[in-house]
Amino acid sequence: MGDISKDIQSTFPNNRIKALLNILYTANWISSCQNEFFKSFGISPQQYNILRILKGAKEPLNVQVIKDRMIERAPNATRLMDKLLAKEYIERLPCKEDRRVVKIVITKKGRALLDSIPANFNKNLLKNLNEQEAEQLSDLLDKMR
Repeated sequence: MGDISKDIQSTFPNNRIKALLNILYTANWISSCQNEFFKSFGISPQQYNILRILKGAKEPLNVQVIKDRMIERAPNATRLMDKLLAKEYIERLPCKEDRRVVKIVITKKGRALLDSIPANFNKNLLKNLNEQEAEQLSDLLDKMR
């Protein structure tokens, strides 16, 4: 098992600082693992999140709604969607009543990509935790926020 003190060769003035730095360090580790995993599918974790949001919505969504539902609220969500559009994973639908409004929908190609990604791809990230420990971790993170 990992030990942040050994990993970064540091000591901490107290456990709150150690915990905070451990959260940041772990978040970066998770991000690196996800970036590496999604590379073979030609998308980023944020683009995957956008596709999952659109698939779950069952209807076209405007960009702001997508941004609000994202796990990582990226300021570059429009750019991420531009890349998904170029790969034909999403489509923009202009509003007939108001030309300023554009809705986003996932395409068949985007659904096929999602279907090709294993649903349990994140399970190895928590392989060292049992169900009770995972629940406890989740509860503590909720409490922190």
